[in-house]
Amino acid sequence: MSDQQLKKRFKLNWTVEEKENEMLLRDFLSANSISRRALTDIKFKGGLITLNGSVVNVRERLRTGDRIELIFPREIPSEGLLAEDLPIEILFEDSNLLVIHKPAGMTTIPSREHPSGSLANALAGYYKQSGLEATIHIVTRLDRDTSGLILVAKHRHIHHLLSQQQKTGLVKRRYQAIAEGIMMTDQGKIEEPIGRKPTSIIEREVRNDGQYACTYYSVAARTMKHTHLEIRLKTGRTHQIRVHMSHAGHPLAGDDLYGGHTDCIKRQALHCCCLDFIHPVTHQKMQFTQEIPEDMRKLLVTDRQV
Repeated sequence: MSDQQLKKRFKLNWTVEEKENEMLLRDFLSANSISRRALTDIKFKGGLITLNGSVVNVRERLRTGDRIELIFPREIPSEGLLAEDLPIEILFEDSNLLVIHKPAGMTTIPSREHPSGSLANALAGYYKQSGLEATIHIVTRLDRDTSGLILVAKHRHIHHLLSQQQKTGLVKRRYQAIAEGIMMTDQGKIEEPIGRKPTSIIEREVRNDGQYACTYYSVAARTMKHTHLEIRLKTGRTHQIRVHMSHAGHPLAGDDLYGGHTDCIKRQALHCCCLDFIHPVTHQKMQFTQEIPEDMRKLLVTDRQV
């Protein structure tokens, strides 16, 4: 493997601390969330483990001050994903992950109806231009017509770590939404199971045999015809906010799939405005916020003037 090839590989580095003296390398890596699957891939698919610059196996015993480097196998970009030169609004990027603003109207990943023009297509093009050999690992997705913040991992291992955070509730998202009608309760929760509607491959509905779903909301403002909401999710079911608000009798403005009207806005008035997580490598708390886009802002301002 050439030095040039190694430079392109995803790597993790550590310096052994005094409390880790005499620890087996295998145990050290396990304590740092390196899974057995990852170690198997490194062993058999072209990765390396080095200790103070020398290639070693996991049975080495560590000494304080030792330098460990984990070089992961090359990720092969998917041949079926078209790399496209599309604009991407990157709010944060390092060697491990990106935080991106997705505009309304862009799908997160390609679909049968929208095989190109997705965020994944745009990322594939961006990676290609940057010389990054990686597949696309989108950690948090948004519906096509929902705008806002999306978290992307640059490597399978980082995706694994962030997925573990999702399972334990450490990846947190907050939304702003505009619902039709005036909600009189200042705050509350909608706790209703959600399942696929039998007559549709897209639509979901509240149904007794559905999966548990819980949505918390608070009222940010009331206008003449709408309620501006701040929303956070306990669960992350498909179309959860849209389904729960429709079930409560207050569909999102513009969401004609679930009973909303498009006379004031042409897409569901839903925006992921806040994203919190723990950086999987530096362990720093990360928080990103973004104001609602112009179409939602315009709806609120126009409605107040009625």
